[in-house]
Amino acid sequence: MDFLVLFLFYLAFMLIGVVTICICSKTHCFKGLVRRGAQIISYIIPECLRRAMLRLLHYLFHTRNHTFVILHLILQGMVYTEYTWEIFGLCQELEFSLNYLLLPYLLLIVNLFFFALSCETNPGTITKANELLFLQVYEFDEGMFPKNVRCSTCDLRKPARSKHCSVCNRCVHRFDHHCVWVNNCIGAWNIRYFLFYLLTLTASAATMAVVSTVFLVQLVMVSDLYLETYINDFGHLQVVDTVFVVQYLFLTFPRIVFLLGFVVVLSFLLGSYLCFCLYLAATNQTTNEWYRGARAWCQHCPHVAWPPSAEPQVYRNIHSRGLWSNLREIFLPAVAHYERKKK
Repeated sequence: MDFLVLFLFYLAFMLIGVVTICICSKTHCFKGLVRRGAQIISYIIPECLRRAMLRLLHYLFHTRNHTFVILHLILQGMVYTEYTWEIFGLCQELEFSLNYLLLPYLLLIVNLFFFALSCETNPGTITKANELLFLQVYEFDEGMFPKNVRCSTCDLRKPARSKHCSVCNRCVHRFDHHCVWVNNCIGAWNIRYFLFYLLTLTASAATMAVVSTVFLVQLVMVSDLYLETYINDFGHLQVVDTVFVVQYLFLTFPRIVFLLGFVVVLSFLLGSYLCFCLYLAATNQTTNEWYRGARAWCQHCPHVAWPPSAEPQVYRNIHSRGLWSNLREIFLPAVAHYERKKK
């Protein structure tokens, strides 16, 4: 059973790495490296296997499916099962505060609520019925979002800050990105739910990391392990040091130590992404706009071959109105005022 749990956690690490690489591969500088790596792999992996992998990747990342939603729930269930089975009972024996131990479960309930809202809420789909309404929300900058441009797929006029999602096959108002973990686009109408989902997910991972760390430290303090001595490989008596304590804890509580490592890495990754999303919200940018604006800088990268016609363009953020106005726009979407007027 222990080996199975460790293997599943290792698989989770690998999946996080794969998704991170897939997100990073959207940047043009990274695409050059990915292309070269793909060329090298093409000489190693048989063609039939490569085709199967490409079909699988296309299904996972370029079509709407619930694979990552199910995987998300499985991983979350595994982590909370380990926390309940390994840490909760032992912490009660050490007389930890019950409120302190129940905090991850409270965060789980809130997280699942916002997870469901992120999955099911309409992100701001543009249709014939609301096309004119969305065209009034944001002004065109005549650069990144010029006037009188039609979507060739939906045959609709494209409002400023909108984008056609090839995965969902629809144009989305204030398009941010398509998230495979919620199987939905993130747009004007569900970005606030996505931020709360990300915040509670980061908080739950960080809380578990703190509880696990405090438990292990408390265990060492109660057992007076740091006062013990041992005989090293050379037969000399030596005082217990930090390395010995870590080795002892890993051998005695391998699942708890591995869970701690997993939630620490997860907290760091989620926390970094949360900070990035909060930066975008504070400056009234979307991921799509940030990426397209960053391409101007990336065009100067000497390792990427750009066509001669690709001239660097300077992106000016004309939608930022100050911190509080930007945050109010996230949590009270501008189109809501237009909808109330229409009613």
